[in-house]
Amino acid sequence: MTQEIRIPDIGDAEAVEVVEICVAPGDRVAEDDALIVIESDKASMEVPAGVAGVIEEITVALGDEVREGKVIARISGADGGAASVEDAAAPDRAAGTDGDDDADRARAEAPDAGAAVKRAAADTYPGSTKATLEIRVPDVGEATNVVVIEVAVAPGDQVSESDLLVVVESDKASMEIPANHRGRVRSVHVAEGDEVEEGTLLVTLETEAPLADAEPSAERSAERSAEPSAERSAEPSAEAAPAEDEAPRRPAEETSAGAASGTGPSISAGPAVYAGPAVRRLARELGVNLAEVQGSGGRGRIVKDDVKSFVKSRMSGSAPSAGGGVALPVISLPDFSRFGETETLPMSRIRVRGAENLHRSWVNLPHVTQHDEVDVTDLEQFRKSLKVEAESRGVKITPLAFIIKACCHALKLFPTVNASLDTAAGTFILKRYYHIGMAVDTEEGLVVPVIRDADRKGIWELSEEIVALADKARAQKLSMNDLQGGSFSVTSLGAIGGTGFTPIINAPEVAILGISRMTTRPSWNGSEFEPRQMLPLSLSYDHRALNGAEAGRFVSSLGELLRDIRRLTL
Repeated sequence: MTQEIRIPDIGDAEAVEVVEICVAPGDRVAEDDALIVIESDKASMEVPAGVAGVIEEITVALGDEVREGKVIARISGADGGAASVEDAAAPDRAAGTDGDDDADRARAEAPDAGAAVKRAAADTYPGSTKATLEIRVPDVGEATNVVVIEVAVAPGDQVSESDLLVVVESDKASMEIPANHRGRVRSVHVAEGDEVEEGTLLVTLETEAPLADAEPSAERSAERSAEPSAERSAEPSAEAAPAEDEAPRRPAEETSAGAASGTGPSISAGPAVYAGPAVRRLARELGVNLAEVQGSGGRGRIVKDDVKSFVKSRMSGSAPSAGGGVALPVISLPDFSRFGETETLPMSRIRVRGAENLHRSWVNLPHVTQHDEVDVTDLEQFRKSLKVEAESRGVKITPLAFIIKACCHALKLFPTVNASLDTAAGTFILKRYYHIGMAVDTEEGLVVPVIRDADRKGIWELSEEIVALADKARAQKLSMNDLQGGSFSVTSLGAIGGTGFTPIINAPEVAILGISRMTTRPSWNGSEFEPRQMLPLSLSYDHRALNGAEAGRFVSSLGELLRDIRRLTL
């Protein structure tokens, strides 16, 4: 028996590209073995065999553009699977069915194929269907280098909806991924230490559902398999022709065609880049021009290791700088044990990744810091007057809540401070939202959770959220959503000390406000000295985005708001 393997449901993507072929004719495969890897502009996906058998034919090639329902392989010796649409049609052809109208025949055959699926399921599991469910890495926002730090299940384990499957960790937070379904673990596709990204297959579950629930799904699946071929046969238009009859179009050709027709994206002339979305995201974060990177994958495809090797070569000075400058010199470490006793302590993953992010920001952004002092005596008197009410509410009210509120007012007056800079396009990306990041010191390192829509929240609400996010950060319970989307950041040393410092910008933001220890100082009021409480502020900004006058006016406006908090109501 020969089984046709088709491209499964690919969601909103109209077409995807074949970027890897994992098998060859004659190979024996199991159900979970990958046949090909397809890639859209958002993610890559392995297409498994689904049945065990011997590869009879691979019907696609590298670079082919394929759509849902496209036949990619034929497997012989497959048993226990549903008959393909082509097999289901064989009796009709033998009886002399007219072969000119493939579209009508495919639509008529779809229910038969769906029935075959149900019959096979019913024979194996009377009264029920064993459905396989793939658990993948969910949306991780802008996080990269997400690593599996714990695998909580093994093949054969029974799990419920709330059972933990895998724990992943980025440089900023950990995230638990639950089963969300009841069933049996069929296979685990990752191991501790594996690097994953959004869409990576983690676990395959086998779930049991009533047959009645599975029937519509089976029929829809069969219909989806039949529809593409029916559409191609019924409408042999120019749109369908390239997918079946023409040679596969390579990335360079696609780029040229898109540019010529005016329908593709506007890009500068240069060599075509063949890389997946994860690689492109990594390159953007590291500031690497992929056109300068030599790919080591099939057909010159650029993989993550190529980008990392490129950066290492530039940093070590083994290759000339893209801008014609020189690479940073490497600091070599002596053998410290020659001078006395030493101890080596491993850095936490969050601290390592945080150090890399800070270094990247410091190297790429021209930092300038504006220092100022603000008289917050009246603010402090008002804050302390709320102490009794705060205790009744169970809320700790700190100066940080007032500072964040004042920052939102000032950012609306100076929108370029609440922005990001697109140097390639020469534009500002002005953000009409005010999500304020606040740096939190934890045992694992510095993290920056984000208070969303801070401009719409009052002092009490901000105070509650500040405490809640800080507690989550120290307990390592922050979600990916808590750590992304910031438009401006605040970092406070509080009572630790210092009269000022130079905070490093949390790129791609263009500014960050540093707050040092409040002190009481004598101030001349015109007739005498009186004690006033002074708060040091340090605004670091990207000098490409802001000049000194703009930054000075922003700090001055912020100071006026903090000196007289009644202005926050205007």
